[in-house]
Order: sequence, then structure tokens, then C-alpha cells
Amino acid sequence: MDTRAQQPPTTREYDDAPLRLFHIRVAISSSGGAFSDGYGLGIIGIALSGAAPELSLTPVWIGLLGGASLAGLFAGALLTGPAADRYGRRPIFVYNMVILAVLSALQLFIHSGGQLLALRVAIGFLLGTDYVVNKALLIEFTPRRVRGRIMGLLSVAWAGGYACAYAVGFALAGHGSESWRWMLLSSAVPCLLVLPLRITLPESPLWLVNHGRGAAAAAVVRAKFGPGVALPHGTHAAQTHKSRWRRLFAPALRRYTLVACIFFTCLVIPYFAVGTFVAQVMSAMHLKSNYVGGLIYNLGLLAGAIVGLLVVDRLTRRTVVIGSLGLAAVIMLILSVSSSLPAIAMIVLFAAFAFLLSTASNLVYVYVPELFPTDLRASGIGLAIASSRIGSAISTFLLPVVVDAYGIRTALGACVAVLALGAGLCQRWAPETSHLPLGALDGLAVAHSQGDSA
Repeated sequence: MDTRAQQPPTTREYDDAPLRLFHIRVAISSSGGAFSDGYGLGIIGIALSGAAPELSLTPVWIGLLGGASLAGLFAGALLTGPAADRYGRRPIFVYNMVILAVLSALQLFIHSGGQLLALRVAIGFLLGTDYVVNKALLIEFTPRRVRGRIMGLLSVAWAGGYACAYAVGFALAGHGSESWRWMLLSSAVPCLLVLPLRITLPESPLWLVNHGRGAAAAAVVRAKFGPGVALPHGTHAAQTHKSRWRRLFAPALRRYTLVACIFFTCLVIPYFAVGTFVAQVMSAMHLKSNYVGGLIYNLGLLAGAIVGLLVVDRLTRRTVVIGSLGLAAVIMLILSVSSSLPAIAMIVLFAAFAFLLSTASNLVYVYVPELFPTDLRASGIGLAIASSRIGSAISTFLLPVVVDAYGIRTALGACVAVLALGAGLCQRWAPETSHLPLGALDGLAVAHSQGDSA
């Protein structure tokens, strides 16, 4: 049932609503969560350098701890998506930061690798919940003409949190053998700061319309956007006995789901494998100033996120996806095969590599949500995150082990193969979505669900 037929004449479609202070507030609330996510994942890499002697961590343990949060992200994203599609985005979006802050604070008191491992998995689970609802809620509130830039703020915030974690860790590193505990504790601070902004946010009108709650959606639109804006172009979600994950691989949506999973996975495998252990990678490349090199690497991540934000609405989605992955593969190939580059050249190339991956990561927040219909959006985002975290958790676990056994250039060569694969498959399959209304795919999902019911 099209709920727009019940509405009085209006002057603007929901996708073309004027930008208001409310949109900025939602963007800040979501960006604060993305900053917390990036900080929580970034701090573990440098903290492990200080924790290793006290906790007697072997390379295998370091790999496990480096990948633990990514493994937790897998479960959190996969389970949260269907729940957020069925029960709404708001409940998880509002309260997950409280639990994340508590878990982060508990890291101060651990005394074994096993305790830290359990906490990192739990923290990853909470981060996974935020990865899903953060993107789904923000994109469903955001006007189409600024969608790329607003959603790109999440990438800037995430990269800012990741870089800030490295800077804080570097600043605390020389303050005693217990400094790693305070590094881990510090990840609770951004979670608590963003919480007040989230508590009073309403549910997504697009989700409300698609679940037959047109009156509630109309109240949100009227209160937050003004009386001259129509309800979203939603269609009441049909009931079906098939799981949302199975519906994502139905013929009409299979291509979109595969592109989301392939792009996200091939991006984050080298992103986290190199980024989590950047200081160790720099050391393995025989760079004496490995901490300075790591700081420059993380500044490259932040610069890439900012530049990506500026170009995301000026270039097609396909151009950014394919170009960033392809160029990053070329740079990593140079690093993996050349043994005579001066130190400054290697640092610049690593920074350029980080810049390109971070530029592409803007589209994780824009392109991936655009690939799914409303009733499957959180599930699709969750599935893409989960598939990416399988790869990134395995690669983060394997990187220190492979470097120890086969050398750094073998590990970097594997990153080249992953990036080239992602660029090639996206060149073949990736659709363009930059000018589509957010509910453009809803008809496909509903038609497939009605076919199931029949």
C-alpha cells in the first residue's frame, strides 16, 4: 500500500527535503559513533606493543587479540541487521554506546590474554551493532542531494577516531609499563560523549512507513522537516517465510548483495591487516622511525577520508570504487617487490596507500546502504560487514604470523592480490546508484516477497 496517497498535497518529496539543523544533529550523533568505532579498533594495535611483555603474548596471541574485535564485529553485524529491519533502527542506535563504554572501561582491569580476548570480542560485537544501525538510520534521514557528503562524514569520523587512537597511544607509550591499560580505557570516553545526542532521536520515517506506521512517520516528518515535506516513497513490507538473508540472494537483488560484500571485503582486508600492525610493518620494512611512519600512515587515512568526502558527490560511485582499489593495488605492488626504495619514499607510498583506501572507505557508508531496499537495508549492511570481517579478522590474525614465517613482502603481496580482485569484480558487476531515490529498490524486494507468499 502506497502511504503517499493518504497525504495532503506537498511541495517537496522526502528525498528532496531541505537540509535542516535536525539533519546535522543526526549526522553528529552518527559520526560520534563512527569516531568511537574507529578509536576502539585503532587503539588495540599500539596498546598490544606495551601489553605483550606483561601478559606474555606470543605472535599467535597478538594476532588473536588484533583480530578479536573484527571477529566480534562479524557476529554483531550479522545478528543486528535482521533485528534492526524487523524492530527498528532506533533502539539499538540509542543504547549500544552505553554498553560499549562499560566494556571499554573493563579493559583497565584485565590480567591475562584470555580476559583481554573475551573483552575484545564483546567490544567488537557492540561495534558491529553500531556499524549496521549507524549507516541505516543516517542514510534514511538524509536528503539525496547531500547524501554522499553527509554519509561521508562517517568515514572522516571513523578515520579521525582511528588516527586519534594512534596519536593518544603514541603520547601515552612512554609513561610506564601500565600505560597500555590507560590507552584501552580511553576508548570509553567518546562513547559517553556521544550518548546524550542519541537518546532523543526518533525512528526512521522510511522504516515506519514500510512497517505500516504512516501516522508515526508523518509526525516525525512534520516535526523535524516541516509541513511541506511528503512521506518517504515507501511500500508496506510484505510478509514472507524466507529469511532476510535468503531474500538478499534472490535473483533480483543478488548482484547488489555480491557487490556490497566483495567491495567491502576486498577493501578492509588490507586496511586492517596493515593498519592494525602499522608500526610492526614499518619495522619489518627496516624503517627506523616506525612510529613516525605509522603516524604519517594514519594521517594519510584521515586525509583520504576528507578528500573522499569532497569528491563523493562529484564523481560516480563506480569511479571511486574501482579507481581507489586499483591504484592502491599498484602502490602496494611497488612496495612488495622493491627492496631498494629510500625510507622516505616507502613512508610516502604507505601514506598514499592509506589515502586511497580511506577515500574508498567513504563509499562503505554511502554506496553499500544505497544497494539495498528499505526492508532489507540493515540486513544487507550487516551481511556485507560480516563478510568483510571474516576476511579482515583472518588477515589480521595471519599478518604477524606470515611476516614472522615468510617475511613482510609476502604479506604485502597477498594484499595486492585482494585489491586487484576487488577492482576487477567491481568493474564487471558494480551498478551506479548516485542519483537513485533511496527507496528505488523497494519495489523489487516487495515483488519478490509477494511471489514467495503466493
